[in-house]
Amino acid sequence: MAETTESGSGTGKALSPPRKSSWKYIGPGIVVAATGVGAGDLVATLIAGSKFGYTLMWAAVIGCVVKISLAEAAGRWHLATGRTLFEGWRSLGQWTTVYFAIYVVIWGFVYGATAMSSSALPVVALFPDGPGLKTWAIIMGLIGLVFVWFNQYAVFEKVMTVLIGIMFVVVVYVAFRVGPDIGASFAGLVPVLPDGSLLYTLGLIGGVGGTITMAAYGYWVNAKGWSDSGWMKVMRLDNRVAYITTGIFVVAMLIVGAELLHSSQLALTKGDRGLIDLGRILEDRYGAVTAKLFLVGFFATSFSSLIGVWHGVSLMFADFVERLQRDRKGAPVDEGTAREVAAGVKERSLPFRAYLLWLTFPPMALLWLDQPFGLVVVYGVLGAFFMPFLALTLVWLLNSSRTPAEWRNGLLSNAMLVAAGLLFIVLCVQQVREIPW
Repeated sequence: MAETTESGSGTGKALSPPRKSSWKYIGPGIVVAATGVGAGDLVATLIAGSKFGYTLMWAAVIGCVVKISLAEAAGRWHLATGRTLFEGWRSLGQWTTVYFAIYVVIWGFVYGATAMSSSALPVVALFPDGPGLKTWAIIMGLIGLVFVWFNQYAVFEKVMTVLIGIMFVVVVYVAFRVGPDIGASFAGLVPVLPDGSLLYTLGLIGGVGGTITMAAYGYWVNAKGWSDSGWMKVMRLDNRVAYITTGIFVVAMLIVGAELLHSSQLALTKGDRGLIDLGRILEDRYGAVTAKLFLVGFFATSFSSLIGVWHGVSLMFADFVERLQRDRKGAPVDEGTAREVAAGVKERSLPFRAYLLWLTFPPMALLWLDQPFGLVVVYGVLGAFFMPFLALTLVWLLNSSRTPAEWRNGLLSNAMLVAAGLLFIVLCVQQVREIPW
């Protein structure tokens, strides 16, 4: 195969695979890393560091390995088969369609409000004399809508790269600013479970960067212009870069939690507002400049998750609707749909834009209704079940004749995916138990 001369995406066609992997092709991994790490994930990591110091550093490392395995499996399915992940799920039976349909509608409704509020929080803190939280939340949602509506993957990836660059610089700067204990950091790589740390440990392994965006990774791989197995080595390099970057975020936030909070016995509010608490603590300790810089990083973290979901999950929804339409017409399974994603067809489709509107406008009502109780319960249950669903269906798909023999799971892939599935089942049970029934 000839070396491709195109290193970007959004060319309106599938690209020719290169002879060897190269850093210049990296992109979808940056997008999935920026989208998967939200403000709530950072707070959860901070709280783990504040409670147990550096002791759970090893769990963050294992979490990166688990995510690399899951995202690699999703990307491998798309490239090896030329089919999208939803097509794979559809081949497993009608139950997957029912589950996904309920999930993507309810999850999108509640997540839309959450993402808009999370993006607005640091803006309100940076401009306290400006509009209130609800107004800024609506503005954030509308900006996300307009940006994704009028731009295809190439521009989207560039903006996400800028946002993750801001996140990376800010989080690493704050970690160095608080002064990491290098010896304790390395000691934390030895697996230890302090009393009361089991759920925090499982959360660190399974929580950060573990969302529906992991399933969207294969779609972003295709949107980049990678549509066949010739891109497999490039995808694997891209994926490793993504979750090594995520790992650095996690380690940096653990350091902040351990040094700034654990030693002083300070507590944070759970959820996104915990980062506002941290901003105040940073201002007291290190001055207004460090605090404002942190709030800029907080905004980059939240807004990258917003536009990442607006784009990636809308791609999945468009594929879902198209598959249903083909089934109703009795059309045979089309093995060229990965190339349709690569050509940007789905980004211009009616279902893609309909789901964008669903993510943006109906959730605005929740900004005033404060998420009705029944909806929160259903959202929590469906969300808890998604990651086990993803891990175990990938095991099924990648060990069957649906995948070419050359690209089926080996022993290591199976071990990692099964372990991930079991881990997410435990986290699922715990999350369901914590729902305010």
